[in-house]
Amino acid sequence: MNIGMVCYASVGGSGVVATELAHALAGRGHQVHLMSSEPPFRWRNGVPGLRFEPVDVPPYPLFREPQYLLALANTIARVAEERRLDVVHAHYAVPHATAAYLADQMLAAAPGVVCPRMVTTLHGTDITLIGSDPSYTRVVAFSIERSHAVTAVSRSLRADTSSALGIRPEKIRVIPNFLDCAEYRRRFDPDLRAQVCPPVEFDALVVHVSNFRPVKRVDVALEVFRLIRQTVRARFALIGDGPVRADIERRVAAHELGRDVVFLGEQQDLVPWLSIADLFLLPSAQESFGLAALEAMACEVPVVASNVGGLPEIVNNGITGFVCPPAAVQMMAERGIALLTDRDLRSAITTTAAEMVRTRYCTDLVVPLYEDQYRDVLDRHQ
Repeated sequence: MNIGMVCYASVGGSGVVATELAHALAGRGHQVHLMSSEPPFRWRNGVPGLRFEPVDVPPYPLFREPQYLLALANTIARVAEERRLDVVHAHYAVPHATAAYLADQMLAAAPGVVCPRMVTTLHGTDITLIGSDPSYTRVVAFSIERSHAVTAVSRSLRADTSSALGIRPEKIRVIPNFLDCAEYRRRFDPDLRAQVCPPVEFDALVVHVSNFRPVKRVDVALEVFRLIRQTVRARFALIGDGPVRADIERRVAAHELGRDVVFLGEQQDLVPWLSIADLFLLPSAQESFGLAALEAMACEVPVVASNVGGLPEIVNNGITGFVCPPAAVQMMAERGIALLTDRDLRSAITTTAAEMVRTRYCTDLVVPLYEDQYRDVLDRHQ
């Protein structure tokens, strides 16, 4: 198949999944054209069958904001016509599905052009944040309804979409996020561990990975760590960057935790860092799937997370990790301490979690579900 893939380039679950899906589809013999404002965070050059199509947004003094939607619609229409795309896969309802619909209408008006089918994947904040805002509700619902097929990354997100926008749940197919399980496995590096968590000072390494947006509640992760630190000689490694980082740095200084907390910034390859960790904290206010938790579980790092959104679908409480009410900071700390001090509990949790990832969420199990969706939508619209 000839597939157009549309996603955000910034660090975040939707861009990561879209980029990894594009790589996987190219590896399975498809021609994939990835469209974004710049090469995404996980983009790899030189992959046969994979091509990057930049969205150029020229400045125009009449407009007070960049016209990304219009430029993207133009790019989708151009690539679809030039490359004879079978499918345009939009990751995120707004603006990507909206731009894909506009491109579809442009192509339909062009003589002799066969319009590609449009598949939209919902990732979370396009529904829970943007879709619930009255300023966007109707355009989000319209874009989803006009898609030839719609997928969501969790049952929770499907339910949220139905509730917020009135979309019939049977219209939305759940296809979970996935990992390259050959890559995401624990590979312990003693030198890196000693560098990040010197054994003369610390007995355990606690990790948090996110894009440091308010919804990730990095401040709560820091508070959970602070409570853990009262019992366990632990160090806290924060991986990522974003708008709340400066506030977290101030809180670290205020609590005099400068020696106990290290900021590692954005990391292209998370596996080495996860492989030296003993505990992963994800106390988010909302997670429609929880890709960061899945990555930690694949690397045999026990997870303590909030009991929100799609997280309970991958973190089975007490079996593959622990999920706690978002306000239960003390409980999160207690679960973390138990995992750091009870070797048998930790071993049982990490073994079961890693096995669960390998039997449900590997690339070769999930990507064929997208291929089936593409074939289905093409067959239904011949």
